Amino acid sequence: MDPTASPEHEVPVTIITPPKKWVPIDFKELWNYRELLYIFTWRDVKVRYKQTALGAAWAIIQPLFTMVVFSIFFGGLAKIPSEGIPYPLFSLAALLPWTLFAEGLTRSTMSMITNQNIMTKVYFPRLIMPFSGILSPLVDFVVAFSILILMMVYYGFAPTLNVVFLPLFIVFAVITSLSVGLWLSALNVKYRDFQYTIPFLIQIWLFASPVVYPSSLLPEKWQILYGLNPMAGVIEGFRWALLGTNPPGAMIWVSLGVVLLLLVTGAFYFRRVEQYFADIV
Repeated sequence: MDPTASPEHEVPVTIITPPKKWVPIDFKELWNYRELLYIFTWRDVKVRYKQTALGAAWAIIQPLFTMVVFSIFFGGLAKIPSEGIPYPLFSLAALLPWTLFAEGLTRSTMSMITNQNIMTKVYFPRLIMPFSGILSPLVDFVVAFSILILMMVYYGFAPTLNVVFLPLFIVFAVITSLSVGLWLSALNVKYRDFQYTIPFLIQIWLFASPVVYPSSLLPEKWQILYGLNPMAGVIEGFRWALLGTNPPGAMIWVSLGVVLLLLVTGAFYFRRVEQYFADIV
């Protein structure tokens, strides 16, 4: 090469380095793609109700009919206590945050597979996909929440002052869904078995959470350990904030710690393996 040549005529050099083991999350990049997150989220909502006769009514039917079944068998026949709350109201107040969590977990886990055609053609932060999966069920939650309010009016229950904490527990349910969904969505790309185990996992998790029964049925010494199930803290906190049931106590802090651990490790694991997604799918 001529040493007198101008620097502007130099041949560009690309240095290829091995991928980093732990890739930091680029929050600025995620913010720059916020419109894409909105598009994915709104698309999921429209696809869910496209060409359906009942439309958004499905958001009400699922928790409402589940509440009826639980009230008949667990509240009526099994006589499970409900901390002085009418059992239909007691169970529905748990089913709403549970459904928000379960739907978000299912959609975020499948998000990488359902969007594989886009993922292999266009670059964008892959975290957008599980994020959109956990946000779209919020529309269903808002619709179903109106039924819970009507039931509270019917049974003569007024919200306590604790209701100011209710948005925190809604966010808690969404973050719990995201923390588990990050792990499962990344694993589902490589191991498609996870898409078949999700319905089974959610079914088992439902009965391992205080949906049909209060956590007060457990001996007091076990209630803190019960918080290792993060949905235990979410559901008990949601009931406490809205209906004034027994406060979740130390359980909520254990659940919060578990969720933060899952969220941080899940986000870093997702970032670690996302560079291989386009090759695998």
